[in-house]
Amino acid sequence: MKIGIYGGTFNPPHLGHLAAARTAMDALKLDKLLLMPAAIPPHKVLPADSPSKEHRLAMVEIMADAMNLPGRVEVSSLEMDREGKSYTSDTLEAIHKQYPDAELWLLMGTDMFLTLHHWHDPGTITRLAGICAFGRTEQDGEAVFAPQREYLAKHFGAKVVTITLPGLVDISSTQLRDLLSREKGSEYLLPAVYGYILMHRLYDTSVVLKELTLPQLRACSYSMIRAKRVPHVMGVEEEAVRLAKFWGADPELARHAGILHDCTKYLELEPQLELCRKYGIELDSLEQKAVKLLHSKTGACIAKYVFGEPEEVYQAIFWHTTGKANMSLLDKILYMADYIEPNRDFDGVERLRKLAYTDLDQAMLLGVEETIADMKQRGVPIHTNTQQARDWLRRQGVTLGD
Repeated sequence: MKIGIYGGTFNPPHLGHLAAARTAMDALKLDKLLLMPAAIPPHKVLPADSPSKEHRLAMVEIMADAMNLPGRVEVSSLEMDREGKSYTSDTLEAIHKQYPDAELWLLMGTDMFLTLHHWHDPGTITRLAGICAFGRTEQDGEAVFAPQREYLAKHFGAKVVTITLPGLVDISSTQLRDLLSREKGSEYLLPAVYGYILMHRLYDTSVVLKELTLPQLRACSYSMIRAKRVPHVMGVEEEAVRLAKFWGADPELARHAGILHDCTKYLELEPQLELCRKYGIELDSLEQKAVKLLHSKTGACIAKYVFGEPEEVYQAIFWHTTGKANMSLLDKILYMADYIEPNRDFDGVERLRKLAYTDLDQAMLLGVEETIADMKQRGVPIHTNTQQARDWLRRQGVTLGD
């Protein structure tokens, strides 16, 4: 097994880090990559206003999730859990003990590579791991790498691979922190990392969460969910706007509802329940134990109380999972957008898509009926609000026809 270890302060993790990690995995044919934020780096002092190690760890976890390689990319808190300075030699010895038969590779940027011989116990480092150095610009080529590679091979017997990342915009973490403090620099970050920074007011960012631009709102939403969920959220936003324009609803309210509708999707049961208690949401016996029913309620609360969304958006998000009787036009639009967005692929979705643009109420009834039938087949309890939505539509004279 080949294991890469990519350490650093990740203050913050940016697109350069992501590109380096992906390139190294491909070039070295790594079976596993460990992303390892340092608690107290021995080679430099963290700026006084740096985020806590917990925040840096959370941002690296977002970056790992974005790589979409479950089982192959992991975030390790090994150095953060260890007291004192984060010496790489100690880290490699611990990993070697855990994976005694693995071939270890230590990944690093140009600056770190050029000073490796001055690190604590470089002999242990080069004995336990090969070195993979990558340059941030095309200027970091052989003229820079070759002398150090030869020096490390001669004095330490080091095995070295050097990689240049062509076309990558050069940005240092120091420069990026300065840009962020001036409300710039988002283009160097994964949107979800940028959203995390805004949500937690890191690096002297001071945006008002109730006054975000659309890109900022999307970034905050994406920071709260898994990367694999983002295409769905983007699809719901797109579909909700299209439906709103077609049926005469406010497209911007539909857009905001789409962006935020799943923002608490990945919270476990207890945090969901805690948010319901915080915002005074009363739950029935089924909701108290069915976590899948809660994200619409808690997401609505986050939309309203954190991001300042109006009551119409709150209501649409609140009911987008179960539906209910007496749904507003915006409620129906978000419910259907969630059902038929472009990434959905199930038997009958094309019929629903056609109905959604010919008879919205018929589309709603069909969607609710299919949901009830599916839940019955799987033996899953059907929420009373879903049943009431079906009965209400029927009372309005809505039928499915042939």
